[in-house]
Amino acid sequence: QVQLVESGGGLVPAGGSRSVACVSSTSINGINYVGWYRQAPGKQRELVAHITRVGAITYADAVKGRFTISRDNARRTVYLQMNTLRPEDTAVYYCNAGGDGTSPGPIWGQGTQVTVSS
Repeated sequence: QVQLVESGGGLVPAGGSRSVACVSSTSINGINYVGWYRQAPGKQRELVAHITRVGAITYADAVKGRFTISRDNARRTVYLQMNTLRPEDTAVYYCNAGGDGTSPGPIWGQGTQVTVSS
């Protein structure tokens, strides 16, 4: 069974950068969509970005131009580089695998908290 473990969250000043990573317990070569979702207090979980096996990427409008998703299949890792962070980016960031491009997949990490201070 695939397990996802996120790391890299923390406290960041507004305008700063942070990179979070998600390592899978097994190969992700056979998984098409892997991505990042986030959930802020009192809000629903939302897509941040996802990337397919061949590198097709979708970003939420709120993060376009500021965040970059990438995957390294050899390292079983998905990365999210976040630049020019804003207080509204504060959320728990979850790694996800197995989606279909429209809905998230059934495999979730435990989440990592990113807090952006104003």
